[in-house]
Amino acid sequence: MALLPILEFPDPRLRTRAEPVTVFDASLLRLVDDMFETMYAAPGIGLAASQVDVHRQLIVMDVSNDRSEPLVFINPQILGRSEVGTMEEGCLSVPGIFDTVERAQRVRVRAQDRHGATFERDLDGILAVCLQHEMDHLDGKLFVDYLSSLKRDRIRRKLEKERRERGPQSTAAKVPAGAALAP
Repeated sequence: MALLPILEFPDPRLRTRAEPVTVFDASLLRLVDDMFETMYAAPGIGLAASQVDVHRQLIVMDVSNDRSEPLVFINPQILGRSEVGTMEEGCLSVPGIFDTVERAQRVRVRAQDRHGATFERDLDGILAVCLQHEMDHLDGKLFVDYLSSLKRDRIRRKLEKERRERGPQSTAAKVPAGAALAP
């Protein structure tokens, strides 16, 4: 397994819409494993393939404290939403930034697992919010897009300044510390 570089806002590659996964093979299994390793190391509770510059409809999540509940959603579709509420969110692609976002607190999702088997599942609370957050990534959307343009511009300037101060390196960070999706 390998740690993958995580793209950071405002990298334009984060705006790329993901394509459906059509081939379920060893390279997909390796990508899933690498994404879990990257997410856990960050540390985070969700990661979309778009965040590691692979523009396929693939999400990994684990909201457990002990990394015991890994979930894989390939080609996810939300079939229903209910109970809109707000939660504070953060993002591995927007390190160190947290803000409140309004989302459905319950969703029904249809997706495929790592082997291509289709399943449906009801999610609530942080699982529902995390899935919606990660699905936004697959559509080229970030949680900062729910904020005012003023806040978004301040965040962009802050992150660009931090990157300049870190010195020359890729616009993709090697697993930024302290940036997780927070409920």
